[in-house]
Amino acid sequence: MSFKKLIAKVEQAEHALEAQERAVAADWRQLKGSWKDMWTPGRIIVAGLVGGFLIARTDPIRGLARSGGLMQLATTLTSLLTSGIAKSAASEAEHAAASAEDIAAEVAPDSAAAMRHAAQTESVEP
Repeated sequence: MSFKKLIAKVEQAEHALEAQERAVAADWRQLKGSWKDMWTPGRIIVAGLVGGFLIARTDPIRGLARSGGLMQLATTLTSLLTSGIAKSAASEAEHAAASAEDIAAEVAPDSAAAMRHAAQTESVEP
């Protein structure tokens, strides 16, 4: 095939694609118009009533709430989350106390020994 024939074939394919795009756009406009025309006020009310009835008949949350399972699940997840946060905070506090003691020992060795002695006496006393 010559180059000119290839170009002509590509142009023909582009024109076919554009024609197909116009046909799809026209079909979409037709579908959209007929869809809007189909939804009359009476049909909207009937669809709402049927949908509400089906949701009320198959409401899984209501049964779960009656049994207390939803509340128990929320309580369990909350306690799990708070225990994890408390553990993390305790380890950070331990690390901060150790760092403070190390810095105090470097800055003033005599006062660090006095602080350790005071901490030991506080833990021994009831």
